[in-house]
Amino acid sequence: MKIHEYQAKQVLSRYGVTVQPGEVAETADQALAIAERMNVGLYVVKAQVHAGARGKGGGVKLVRSPAEVRDAAQHILSTPLVTPQAGPQGRRVRKVLVAVGVEIEKELYVGITVDRNARTPVLMACAQGGVEIEEIAAHFPEKIIREEIQLCFGLGEYQARRVATHLGLPNRLFPAATKTLIGIARAFIELHGFLVELNPLAVTKSGELVALDAKMSFDDNALYRHPEIAALRDPNEESPLEAEAEKEGLSYIGMDGAIGCMVNGAGLAMATMDIIKLYGGEPANFLDVGGGADLSKVTHAFKIILADPRVKAVLVNIFGGIMKCDVIAEGIISAVKEVGIKVPLVVRLEGTNVEAGKRLLQDSGLSVIAAHGMAEAAQKAVAAAKS
Repeated sequence: MKIHEYQAKQVLSRYGVTVQPGEVAETADQALAIAERMNVGLYVVKAQVHAGARGKGGGVKLVRSPAEVRDAAQHILSTPLVTPQAGPQGRRVRKVLVAVGVEIEKELYVGITVDRNARTPVLMACAQGGVEIEEIAAHFPEKIIREEIQLCFGLGEYQARRVATHLGLPNRLFPAATKTLIGIARAFIELHGFLVELNPLAVTKSGELVALDAKMSFDDNALYRHPEIAALRDPNEESPLEAEAEKEGLSYIGMDGAIGCMVNGAGLAMATMDIIKLYGGEPANFLDVGGGADLSKVTHAFKIILADPRVKAVLVNIFGGIMKCDVIAEGIISAVKEVGIKVPLVVRLEGTNVEAGKRLLQDSGLSVIAAHGMAEAAQKAVAAAKS
């Protein structure tokens, strides 16, 4: 689960991270009122969306008067934000952060995520922060320092000082750097983070270390432990289909392809998407109904797949263990009768009650393309989508 920048700053400030003062506005007039209360000489107005590269898309404005704050907020709130992550259609901006601007002397990058190879969180830092950090990581990986974090101890002070040295910070900023780095490591561990990122973490001309931007995301599976974090979720920033799937207890991730996939088990889902790509197709989604899905869940899963207008064919690939093939068949029949289907439907069933499931589909009157193995199912789905 992702949260907005202003929310991440609120969370991290409780862990000792220094952030610039700021407030959130949903209208241009609210932004004007915030700027007038601040009464400073430099303001930054930032779009609050779950997408990176906001500055490149015009979602970050540096201005010098409350009137300019209002104009900047009006523009951002009324114009779809187009970035590489938001896509060519852009993302509607519903909130802006109005913050006190600072004079920057140096921009740094600091982030924490999970290193799956090392099986531990890792802190990454670079003396060159800002919008081009991805380019630095791709072309100059030696410029990024890494420190593994032990879950039982957190980030050590000696590690924080080593990072501060690598970043070229003066000795007078070592205490602030240590506090910031240990703080984000504590937040990551205690809140079951998936990502914490400060980009940029700025050295200001007044000699402070300030997080000018903050990004945080969390492990969905641990949100029940942190209701205060779960409450920060913004449904407007999430796919309606993904939200609907979560409500029904389904694992669904939308993609850009044309073949809808309904499977049971994450491993089978990954294998299904791989074999679709092997035969020249592109999956439209990852949808796992789980091992113990009932008729209602299967019906909802089918409705979610068919609600995506990009879907040109549907591939149902089920191995019946706990999940019985006849239940899947009943769910398919129920969903198709309820919502209709205008695209080819390829079904591959194996396992428990497979013959009963196949008979149900044969007797249903539905136009089903049967397949007897994953390779055959993928080939037929790709061909059906292209036709």
